[in-house]
Amino acid sequence: MNAAKRAEIFRRLREANPKPATELEYATPFQLLIAVMLSAQATDVGVNKATRRLFPLAGTPENILALGEDKLKRHISTIGLFNTKAKNVIATCAILVEQHHGEVPRSRAALEALPGVGRKTANVVLNTAFGEPTIAVDTHIFRVANRTGLAPGKTVRAVEDKLDKLVPDEFKRDAHHWLILHGRYVCKARKPDCPNCIIRDVCEYRHKTR
Repeated sequence: MNAAKRAEIFRRLREANPKPATELEYATPFQLLIAVMLSAQATDVGVNKATRRLFPLAGTPENILALGEDKLKRHISTIGLFNTKAKNVIATCAILVEQHHGEVPRSRAALEALPGVGRKTANVVLNTAFGEPTIAVDTHIFRVANRTGLAPGKTVRAVEDKLDKLVPDEFKRDAHHWLILHGRYVCKARKPDCPNCIIRDVCEYRHKTR
């Protein structure tokens, strides 16, 4: 795919959704961090149901530490891998309080040093909470990047590196959200909705649905 096509794809996505946002519900960078940690192998809908109960009671690292791991597990028990996630959330909250004055660090290295926080989670937080032009590659973005020809790659990191190199600077801040939403609702895994896709004529997928 050439540069003109890539730019046209993002122009159309921006025109359709000028201010894209995550579908996770949060009020602070800390709440976003926790929501993203909980979202691994879970849906945003499921995470939001749990955090709507959790955050009013414990919306800061100090409050979650006071809540304790057992009670935290009860609040997030509807989410997959909740035992491991609760352990990581508690450990992360302790580090935030002890090393960062209860604040979420704005550094990739510091974020990735938190238990349960990998590169993807760090990228989401840096982008959504702090406005950094990072692109977190999840299954949706990986699929869209490969299927459309936008930034094909065999691994998540390869796709991320290509997107970072190839996405025009004016679109980088919002590219993460545009691509996730496009993959979630249009360029779906089992049957992409090509007839209703706004980029179908510039997409290089050979097996478009009718």
